[in-house]
Amino acid sequence: MAPIPKTIKNIVLSFQTSCYEFRNSTNGVYNLKSISTGEYYDVYCHMTDIGTCGGGGWTLVMKLDGNKNTFTYDSVLWKNEETYAIEDGLEGISEKESKLASYWNTPFTKICLGMSHNGERKWTTFDYAASSLYSVIADGQFRATTAGKATWKSLIAGSSLQYKCNREGFNVKFNGNSAMRIGIVANNEVNCDSCDSWLGFSTAYVNGDGTWTNRMVCGNKAGCCYPDNGSKTLVTFGYILIQ
Repeated sequence: MAPIPKTIKNIVLSFQTSCYEFRNSTNGVYNLKSISTGEYYDVYCHMTDIGTCGGGGWTLVMKLDGNKNTFTYDSVLWKNEETYAIEDGLEGISEKESKLASYWNTPFTKICLGMSHNGERKWTTFDYAASSLYSVIADGQFRATTAGKATWKSLIAGSSLQYKCNREGFNVKFNGNSAMRIGIVANNEVNCDSCDSWLGFSTAYVNGDGTWTNRMVCGNKAGCCYPDNGSKTLVTFGYILIQ
């Protein structure tokens, strides 16, 4: 799938801390100012409409390839303040992995998530306020969201989840020590202690001996026990933007 066209435009504006603050400009690379350090850093700003997320100035944070192990749940990239493949991030909405400095520098009140599967790219958005994505993920603490099961399922055509549990948010814990960085888990029982399905970013099971299995960096997995659209293993390419 071809990347969304962009215009490269480097500017320094003294008080801009997110792309939303100059949302009437064009898609491209901008310098934002860190609230905590006062330093400037490059980001990709998407100013035009982006699927169901709409327009208005989205700041790209991360791009994750479900076929690679770069952003597994236990990757240090979720827990540190270091970039990864900056130039690939500044390309915009292409299918090249990246983590930009916006991960720990950019405040937001809305998040836009995207997934690409079999050449089809879908988007969804929900409200959540934080000083940065790092601030809600790096410490590993669960933080609930209220997007709803239908919102998560809209990210992938043909996705499948069980009917109960439906725990969603950041650092979602389930089945004991298993966890997901961003997304939703589901079960055929009311509790979330034996979930067989999930959809989101960076999921992993923890075995009794502490080893990690069934890593899924980006996508949807539905196994046994009455998922609403049958058993699925859908690996995707994912996008995280904030506003």
